[in-house]
Amino acid sequence: MKFLVTGAAGLIGSNLALELQKHGKVIALDDLSAGKRQNLARFRGDFMRADIRTANYPKFLKECDAIFHEAAITDTTVTDKHLMFSVNVDAFKRLLIYAKSIGCRKIVYASSAATYGKGKVPMKETDRPAPANIYGESKVRMEQAAKAFVKENPGFSVIGLRYFNVYGPGETHKKKAASMIYQLYLQMAAGKHPRIFKWGEQYRDFIYVKDVVGANLKTLKYKNSGIFNVGTGVPGTFNRVIEVLNKAMRKDLRPEYFDNPYGFYQERTQADMSSSRAELKFVPQYNVEKGIRDYVSILNPKICIRKSRK
Repeated sequence: MKFLVTGAAGLIGSNLALELQKHGKVIALDDLSAGKRQNLARFRGDFMRADIRTANYPKFLKECDAIFHEAAITDTTVTDKHLMFSVNVDAFKRLLIYAKSIGCRKIVYASSAATYGKGKVPMKETDRPAPANIYGESKVRMEQAAKAFVKENPGFSVIGLRYFNVYGPGETHKKKAASMIYQLYLQMAAGKHPRIFKWGEQYRDFIYVKDVVGANLKTLKYKNSGIFNVGTGVPGTFNRVIEVLNKAMRKDLRPEYFDNPYGFYQERTQADMSSSRAELKFVPQYNVEKGIRDYVSILNPKICIRKSRK
């Protein structure tokens, strides 16, 4: 099998590329403007450094089984709408044209729970989009472009995955755009009290990157097109995350609360997973406790070594 992964040096892209290489030949594409080349240290396939807006996609990639499009601006604080839409929307349309030109009939792309904005929970794919920032708007436009493409090209399977709050190994390069779980881990690893908005009862549907990879793999057997949530369906509060981190890191650091300065902030996210379970057959394997334990063991293996010796 042959695959193309864009954004392959990022959090999701790198984990996905490393897993896909177990199933065939993978071409990994990234301009390294946000991704980290070290994320692909164990990658054995071909790496192509290119900007998705101008990339000369490999014409030799015939008989491509699937394109996994993970490249995007993911920083929700970016306010340059032209830049956001150029990278997230226009480049995606360009990729769809490329897929058609080489006859690749499976395109899987990264959408986001940001399409729901401050919508009601649990969030269902049939809900009307209500993005609260231009990042969310760009993902809505991507979904619209995918629908239009499928309407004109009914023989293609184009699947959008609305990722909820993804965390896991491979995100260290993201800095302020990294998951809150990773940011809280860093604070606590430095012996600081973890800082969260008052009063920590906001909640997120945290999804471990290993499960995100699993959801992408499930699309290979799905013959239709559609949009699917990728979450756990069971959200966790930030207070709960700190509790789990304290236990995994063998610490006892109480949270420090401060006022939330963001008007567009999502107070809660929770995925309705009924469609993903029924159609994609995707069932997450990691809840927030299991995911954080596994993540901490990767970030700091010494913790696990000390624990195993007791």
